Amino acid sequence: MASHSDNRKPVALITGIHGFTGQYVRAELVEAGYEVLGLSNEAGAGVHAANLCDRDAVAAVVKQVQPDVVVHLAAIAFVAHGDADAIYRTNVSGTRNLLEALASCPRAPRAVLLASSANVYGNSDEEVLTEETAVAPANDYAVSKLAMEYMAKLWMDRLPIILARPFNYTGVGQSEKFLLPKIVNHFRRGERVIELGNIEVARDFQDVRFVANAYRRLIEADAAGQTINICSGLAHTLMEVVGMLQALAGYPMDIRVNPAFVRANDVMKLRGSNQKLESIIGALDIVPLERTLAWMYSA
Repeated sequence: MASHSDNRKPVALITGIHGFTGQYVRAELVEAGYEVLGLSNEAGAGVHAANLCDRDAVAAVVKQVQPDVVVHLAAIAFVAHGDADAIYRTNVSGTRNLLEALASCPRAPRAVLLASSANVYGNSDEEVLTEETAVAPANDYAVSKLAMEYMAKLWMDRLPIILARPFNYTGVGQSEKFLLPKIVNHFRRGERVIELGNIEVARDFQDVRFVANAYRRLIEADAAGQTINICSGLAHTLMEVVGMLQALAGYPMDIRVNPAFVRANDVMKLRGSNQKLESIIGALDIVPLERTLAWMYSA
């Protein structure tokens, strides 16, 4: 267990540390001077093994680590994941197990950031989505994240909880089952044809490094009790993404719409307002999508 003398490094606990986002949040926090420990299904260096749905195992890890700050990333994060039971168990009950364990610590953490999702807004008529936009989740993943937010509010009198709603983000290391890595890797392999779903959907895409930086700055700000969008404020269609990659790769791609990839309940446009985020953490270092795609293409 970390020593709790005054000159020690603050201890950060990241759940889902082995995931795509976790590795970037870990790097961000290490650079900022934290001792970073993890909770994941698989143990590793500085990483404790526990399934979020195992209440006793989660409690044991939290009791041992006694974190100063927590970034809760562990979740089933793929919208098209087939097992609805698993989505709700992990994203709602699993998060509750974590909050219960943290609340029973002799020394409460000074910040607990829970990663929700901009998917909770669903198909909104609003051109720009603010934290005040009415929620209307359109799939099980989004419903699970909104339920997690409501459940977390039951603990806000005991824990300094920050609810982050990231919009779509990407970067090196993201699974190819997500759209942008799929498109990038088609170009990296020199393929000439790609099958996509609805190419008119527009998303507020951002860089995972921007998200990790925003999470770190939020846990260091006075943001307890707040719900905050994490977004670039710009929306790009998949056709625009393909255009950027065609410019990088120097050749055109034949795009074919596969009806099997078109989701019936797809959200057509997600573009967020980051005014609240900026008001809490200060100036935002937003990475232009072209630069993120170039980083992924050349990785």
